[in-house]
Amino acid sequence: MPPIIEAVRWDIFCKVIDNHGDAGVCWRLAAELGARGHDVRLWMDDTAVLQWMAPQGAPRVEVVPWSHAVPDLAPGQVVIEAFGCDPPLSFLARMAALATPPAWLNLEYLSAESYVERSHGLPSPVMHGPAAGLVKHFFYPGFTARTGGLLRERDFAARRAAFDRNAWLRQCGITPSGARVLSLFCYEPAALPQLLEQLARADQPTELLVTAGRAAAAVHRHAAQGHGALRLHFLPLLSQREYDHLLWSCDLNFVRGEDSFVRGLLAGAPAIWQIYPQDDDAHHAKLEAFLGWLQPPGDLRDFFRAWNGLTRQPLPALDIPRWAPVAASAFDRAQALPELVEELVRSVAQRSTI
Repeated sequence: MPPIIEAVRWDIFCKVIDNHGDAGVCWRLAAELGARGHDVRLWMDDTAVLQWMAPQGAPRVEVVPWSHAVPDLAPGQVVIEAFGCDPPLSFLARMAALATPPAWLNLEYLSAESYVERSHGLPSPVMHGPAAGLVKHFFYPGFTARTGGLLRERDFAARRAAFDRNAWLRQCGITPSGARVLSLFCYEPAALPQLLEQLARADQPTELLVTAGRAAAAVHRHAAQGHGALRLHFLPLLSQREYDHLLWSCDLNFVRGEDSFVRGLLAGAPAIWQIYPQDDDAHHAKLEAFLGWLQPPGDLRDFFRAWNGLTRQPLPALDIPRWAPVAASAFDRAQALPELVEELVRSVAQRSTI
């Protein structure tokens, strides 16, 4: 069991770039820390997304709007800057002024690349600015025992076991009756028209549950004609809990970014990941590293590459029965990884005297 830190306040700083991914990871982390008895202040420069992502809030979690006028709040015992965002200079100065500075962690992006093991836990001394003399440490989620692992709530297994798939689908107006059920959460993949045409021409009917926002807009642009065997369902914005329900209800999920990618793995069904595209194509190596961990058959590997624009080859045909064992194996291996919140607590306990 990890060491227990009593009565500790965590400050988590989040700059919203992709409002689903950055906010999603940070909110899920804050909520789970709160559920485990910690007090959390989540600093966000755009809090509007939480109105639908987490409409009920979470016990012990306070959301602090992060604007030009920074509230004059004393730092807690732990400070997390998510994805390399820099906390406000005035807050850093207050950290440095404390007799016992906070444990300071830089929560990095998830990757299966080899550098993650080498970099996880490394110190990063601050040489300039108001925090000069302090040291922060890198904390990397990952896919091996020598990383920070993946976030899995303590009640995750119980919620998943109690979930009624058919009842949830009926609430969406869907009775599958032999149709396969897919969810679509994506950016604007160039291969989307191919996917929609493939589903429309398939022998088996498909219920496609399309998430609100960019995915819905992209489907509307490419699905003006008759849908054939494809039935489209456009969903409202979903809370994080409801998004889990969506993933658990589907035979295959298209996910994007980081938060939904992890939730797709934990759903246990095949998940096709659209990685966040980067201008220097660094996401290509990141995708290949994940495929190395997943070890998919050739057609599934080719589907990932085509969906992400790494190749110009046509999308392979969906083969959910063939891909399901790969997803089941990935689920088992993900469950065996370190749990991220426990690893954060362990890391803080090892580097502080609080």
